[in-house]
Amino acid sequence: MNHRRRQLIISAGSAAAAAACGVPLSAQAQGAALNWPRGPVRIIVPNVPGGALDILARLLEADLSKMWRVPVVVEFKPGAGSITGTDFVAKSAPDGQTLGILAIGVLGIQPALRKDMPFDTLRDLSGTMLVVGNILMTASNSMPFNDLAGLIAYGRANKGKLSYATAGAGSSMHLAGEQLNLLTGIDMMHIPYKGAGGAYPDVIDGRVQLLIDPLFSSMPHVNAGKLKPIAVMGLKRDPAAPNIPAVGESIPDFDFASNLGIGLPRATPPEIIAKINADVNRVIRSEALAPRLRDMGLIVTGSTPEQFDAHMRRSLKTFADIVKNAKVTMN
Repeated sequence: MNHRRRQLIISAGSAAAAAACGVPLSAQAQGAALNWPRGPVRIIVPNVPGGALDILARLLEADLSKMWRVPVVVEFKPGAGSITGTDFVAKSAPDGQTLGILAIGVLGIQPALRKDMPFDTLRDLSGTMLVVGNILMTASNSMPFNDLAGLIAYGRANKGKLSYATAGAGSSMHLAGEQLNLLTGIDMMHIPYKGAGGAYPDVIDGRVQLLIDPLFSSMPHVNAGKLKPIAVMGLKRDPAAPNIPAVGESIPDFDFASNLGIGLPRATPPEIIAKINADVNRVIRSEALAPRLRDMGLIVTGSTPEQFDAHMRRSLKTFADIVKNAKVTMN
């Protein structure tokens, strides 16, 4: 055997050994990221059109389409308090072509409320935190109160006569209302909708008295005089609406916020997850989009997939404790 042939045999053996160690697989995975996306990317909104998740998805749609040079299409799959659409994302093909807008509160609260969860958040989903926004309680203009103190006084004097709408059972908005019931002794009935889009007309017309929804999607109706603000459901006033008091000003430690993110199946190759994470973070922090998000009262956060996981672990424990102590049930 000549020297040249021996070198080829040794090189082939080294390649086989490298393959056994996973080197070509790594290169192949990197190639998968380089070849992504392979066609239109879907962003699943697990609620009906018109709510906070829809607004965020629409903002991402245009900028991500330009960045990825493929169509980015928003699809709506409402149901079961956003579980239907989120489950669709969790069980979609792990190729990075199907993403979902996530209501982080739902992912943290629902496991404490349901024994029939069709997916496991930590096992089945990876994701990125996008923005955090305060939650606002608003009231129909027909209500005789204009602030939190008035609401509490009216609720105590009129047990069973108040109801509040949210985008769905098991949402952070739902839990905020139930916690307010528990701490103040009022007895508001929860009216869950399949997304907040259908709730606004009912509250505006007075068929339901109150609405709890993200501040950024509520303020256009407040500014138009269709709803009156009662309180921000957090510790402090929101910089975008400094004249609206926060519940935390009168009830210590009352802090609920609407955390929104984007997710995809955890089985997706990590290189594709990393690329999507980096690109989405770049878009939400861009000069084009970041000011628009801030103007709507949203705080741009962004995160790594690892930070998303850590946040979810904390949320699962925190909300489980609240559900137990407040005896919250699905309704």
